[in-house]
Amino acid sequence: MESELPFWTELAVASLLVLSALFCLSAALGLVRLKTFFQRMHPPALASTGSSWCVTLASIIYFSELNGELHLHVWLIIILLSITVPVTAMLLGRAALFRGRQAGNHTLPPALHPKSMPPEFEKEDTKRS
Repeated sequence: MESELPFWTELAVASLLVLSALFCLSAALGLVRLKTFFQRMHPPALASTGSSWCVTLASIIYFSELNGELHLHVWLIIILLSITVPVTAMLLGRAALFRGRQAGNHTLPPALHPKSMPPEFEKEDTKRS
């Protein structure tokens, strides 16, 4: 029960999968070449989202053409990934920032403390109350 897919479908699916692999390769190069953790956390987050979109689109095209009807249930996976990957990257960055400050790394920006606001901001803050 093998069904032949049109050439344009195979070409589109193959192109999207190769593009997905290029995204992953760029993330791996970013991990190798960048020096600090904060620089290294961006390429994998961006590339994993981009490569996931490519694989999702390839899957939608392939299975829609194979069965003759539109298959959009794969969108649930990419929507959840698009929400969770940036949140995970943010949490990892905040944890690394906290650990770096606790270790006494003075190259990191200082924490924001409401008690140590500059005087001009304190005046504006009291005007609002």
